[in-house]
Amino acid sequence: MVSRLLSGESELPGVQDTKVPLLNLKEQNAALRTELDAAYARVMQSGQFIMGPEVTELETACAQLVQVKHAIGVSSGTDAILLALMALGIGSGDEVICPSFTFFATAGCIARVGAKPVFADSCEACFNIDVANAATKVTRRTKAIIPVHLFGQAAQMDEVMALAERYSLAVIEDAAQALGAGYNGHSVGTMGTFGTYSFFPSKNLGGFGDAGMLVTNDDQLAEKARLLRTHGAKPKYFHKMVGANFRMDPIQAALLRVKLPHLREYSAKRAANAAYYQQRLCALPGVALSDGHHCNKRNAPNQFRGKVALPTVHGDRCHIWNQYTLRVQKTGDWKRPESPRDALRNHLGNKGIGSEIYYPRPMHMQECFAQPGPNPILPICENLADEALSIPVFPELQREQQDYVLETIKEFLNG
Repeated sequence: MVSRLLSGESELPGVQDTKVPLLNLKEQNAALRTELDAAYARVMQSGQFIMGPEVTELETACAQLVQVKHAIGVSSGTDAILLALMALGIGSGDEVICPSFTFFATAGCIARVGAKPVFADSCEACFNIDVANAATKVTRRTKAIIPVHLFGQAAQMDEVMALAERYSLAVIEDAAQALGAGYNGHSVGTMGTFGTYSFFPSKNLGGFGDAGMLVTNDDQLAEKARLLRTHGAKPKYFHKMVGANFRMDPIQAALLRVKLPHLREYSAKRAANAAYYQQRLCALPGVALSDGHHCNKRNAPNQFRGKVALPTVHGDRCHIWNQYTLRVQKTGDWKRPESPRDALRNHLGNKGIGSEIYYPRPMHMQECFAQPGPNPILPICENLADEALSIPVFPELQREQQDYVLETIKEFLNG
């Protein structure tokens, strides 16, 4: 019944037949085949293919997981951001601050409601938004800020919330990659006005297509978001406002409910794989951890100038390792004419190891966001775009596969 879904067939990077793929969905889903088949059959037999109890039960489970009052199942992580902006009434003439080093959906949704995305620089240690830089972008038109919890580690939410309070800004946490991550004892997505999650197959809780979740502790905003999710109609055919079709499919909800109890285990295995990388890679010449003490502090920039900087794990944050992202630094002592990051990626690929560049061009340099005059000066995120490279860290990754990745990186560094 769900054999094609369970196969992991998709256009995701790295699922091709390699020695070490960037991601392997087949093994994880195959382990749950009996339960997934039963969930699929239950939906088919119910005849309830739009909304209904499957969606409601997943919403309840997710709300309990992150300890928030309202969880609203939606069609994708992208639509969760869009719905949050619509519920806040953000539109033409408004500005919303977001990082430039992020996936397109963060900025694209701002533009789709008619507002202007205003791009902030990033922290070179944790990859997240530089809050001090974001503060310089606030104008009288600024209505919200969207911090992105990139690669599974929380942004500096104390500073984000302080900035938002100072200027009366709404906060939409883009936690697409970070369901289960934490910040000072709080689940990411629950500290701002809204939080958004994605269940895209590559996420720690990966579905079987597109799906997402919007969360909030605000009763009125939750009611408005639910109304907007179904064309703004209540009751049916009586439209109080112009909404859209942001409904989650029951089949996605049913299958995700099977996987949700395993989320903590998946993230723990990712963390163990990341810790092994940290230990082994730190022993290689020219490789070191980024200095986490310098996170988002421009007056004390990261002084590491070796070849490869490893991702920082901050003590006040629970990192879930959606990605394990190296920085192959342009300033390192390389004897190569080409980009060091691209050279390493090519070397890994030639050895049958999957990798991916998240993200090769910052949002402020994208053609669709071009503005009159020069681009903003955002040097850190531009460096990250030239240096970042993610290597396999998925839960089912075997130790011998990791050792092969490590030996291949060592071979490259010694070449």
